[in-house]
Amino acid sequence: MTGGPQEQFGSEGGGRGAGASGVPEGDAYEWYRRGVGLLDSGHPAAAAQLLARAAGAVPESRSVREALARALFDAGRYAAALAEFRTVAESDPADDYAQFGWGLAASRVGDFETAVEHLALAVAMRPGTKHYRVALTQARATLRARETGM
Repeated sequence: MTGGPQEQFGSEGGGRGAGASGVPEGDAYEWYRRGVGLLDSGHPAAAAQLLARAAGAVPESRSVREALARALFDAGRYAAALAEFRTVAESDPADDYAQFGWGLAASRVGDFETAVEHLALAVAMRPGTKHYRVALTQARATLRARETGM
C-alpha cells in the first residue's frame, strides 16, 4: 500500500462537524478516525454512525469494517455486527480477530453452531489468547446444553 492511511480512505474534503445536509464533514479517513475515537471513549452508537458512513465510502477497507463491527457489537446490534465481522473474515480468512468477532456475534444472536465454528478457528490461529478460548468454551457448553435439552 502506498500513500499512507489517508490515501487508503480517499478524500472528500476537510473539516469536522456536520454540513447543511446532515452529512458529517470531512472524508472517509476523518470519519474513521473520529469513529474510532468515539468507540474508544465509550460511545459505540455514535461511532457506528460515522463508521457506517466511512464503510459506505470505502467498502473495501477491512480496517473500517472491523471498527464498524466492533461499534455495532458494543452498541448491542449483534446481527449487524455479525454481518460486518463475516465480511472482514471472508475477505481475509486468516484474520483471527474477525473470526473471533464473527463467532462472538453469532453466539449473541443464538447461532451457537456458527459461533463454535468461528471461535474454534480463532483459537486455532491464536491458541494463547485467553478470551478466545473462554468464548469458545462457553459457546460449546451452551451448544451441548441445548442439544441435550438441559
